[in-house]
Amino acid sequence: MNNRITSLFGIEFPIIQGGMIWNSGYKLASAVSNAGGLGLIGAGSMYPEILREHIQKCKKATSKPFGVNVPMLYPNIQEIIDIIIEENVKIVFTSAGNPKTWTPFLQEKGITVVHVVSSSKFALKAQEAGVDAIVAEGFEAGGHNGREETTTLTLIPMVKEKINIPLIAAGGIATGRGMLAAMILGADGVQMGTRFAASLESSAHINFKNLLLETGEGDTVLTLKELAPVRLIKNEFYDGLMELYRTNPTVEELNTYLGRARAKRGMFEGDLKDGELEIGQIIGLINKIDSVDEIIRVIVEEFKIAQKESFSF
Repeated sequence: MNNRITSLFGIEFPIIQGGMIWNSGYKLASAVSNAGGLGLIGAGSMYPEILREHIQKCKKATSKPFGVNVPMLYPNIQEIIDIIIEENVKIVFTSAGNPKTWTPFLQEKGITVVHVVSSSKFALKAQEAGVDAIVAEGFEAGGHNGREETTTLTLIPMVKEKINIPLIAAGGIATGRGMLAAMILGADGVQMGTRFAASLESSAHINFKNLLLETGEGDTVLTLKELAPVRLIKNEFYDGLMELYRTNPTVEELNTYLGRARAKRGMFEGDLKDGELEIGQIIGLINKIDSVDEIIRVIVEEFKIAQKESFSF
């Protein structure tokens, strides 16, 4: 599969693994890269020196391209960027911030920069900021999300009309058929988070992985828009949040209820009752925890079969 995304990153398949917090350590990133996709280390759940350790381990685990996903809202962003440059990482995906802030600086260091957006408006701003590619993420996606609630099916063609740089589709994609659909709509590649969260190499707790297999249609919801919209699995923490919403809470009260390290408690430590459990709507299609190698093999095979079927009439 040779196209603008495979050429940009030097990879075999236009499949990018989402840089998910508490799921995306070096084991997952290196496995995806070794299987022909682009693996991303999720810096959002790592202290700077832990990030450095994961980058170094990833270099030892793969000779193929990999990157780091950097949410720009964190206070230690400068330290994270310094480590990325010191460790000679060549691909950075940025999110949750203004792409103008870091894009020119990173590109001057020879780094390919991709920015994640949830609307065509912000896609255009990212292109104007000079990024090398864009991830357009529909609201089906897990984790932190856009407030607009624009679906991937709607978002991709609208963004495609606005930009001329490579476009990566994200949100609700976990199969070869989903990948083909996104590319027919105008994407050059896809980013998958949920499919790789449910993998052997994901750094998430086994309790969380097992719960994913039980999670079906309608079991996730986008909430906490007053803080930062996030798609969660419904659990006791979520039930308590809904009770709080009935009182018309202030932002401060929501922050107090959320507390600190709630996502770590849920996904990394395996507290399924009081933890924040982030996952996408497509989890309803996933019923097995597979190796990354098997996941990518099946996706590519299904993509090729669907491609032949689509153009046979």
